[in-house]
Amino acid sequence: MGGVKWREASGGGGPGRWVRRCVRLVLVVALAVAALLAPPASRLFAAGSAGSSGAVVRAVAGAAEEPRSTADADTVPAVGRTWPVGVRPHVLRGWEPPATFYGPGHRGVDLAAAPGTPVRAVADGRVSFAGRVAGKGVVSVELTGTGDPPLRSTYEPVRASVPQGAEVSAGEVIGTVEAGGSHCTAPCVHWGLLRGETYLDPLSLLPPWLLHRGPSRLLPVLGVPLP
Repeated sequence: MGGVKWREASGGGGPGRWVRRCVRLVLVVALAVAALLAPPASRLFAAGSAGSSGAVVRAVAGAAEEPRSTADADTVPAVGRTWPVGVRPHVLRGWEPPATFYGPGHRGVDLAAAPGTPVRAVADGRVSFAGRVAGKGVVSVELTGTGDPPLRSTYEPVRASVPQGAEVSAGEVIGTVEAGGSHCTAPCVHWGLLRGETYLDPLSLLPPWLLHRGPSRLLPVLGVPLP
């Protein structure tokens, strides 16, 4: 009699029915978790379009690794072979990266340079812009072999002596410092560096032997009397 009352109260089926319900619930939860961890369909499509089933497997396996670090994107190769002006110009103001994209900072370095000073390309590249922006002369050079998008070295205020599209070599004069348009308290040239829309420290283009090199000095030769 007691067993009959239990089946009526529970709707029939006994303990086996509750076991089946628990199993189905566990399967639903497992499928939901798998769906959340799976890579987006666009990533799988991109991997598959490369013509390799292995690429799809790598895409699925890489889902647990994201997000990846962007440090590699900001790595700057030391391809510079000369300073933009002078031998070792005085840095009036250094690189001060902003905390946010639109935050305050100094997106480049200011190098002391009198008006008329020749401005040189620091590395091989192609002139991507040579003209005026907001009344100031600006020259921008895409640096050869620096990735995609390539690094762009910018100089202002500069009166360009090369046209847009020209190929330039490291040390080649690309213009002269203009008398007006500088934001410095003393005559200077503002040197910037970008990859895409990201500003980077232009001094990182220079190898250590150039960055820390002082002016040349004549040393005495043994056995030769001083004048």
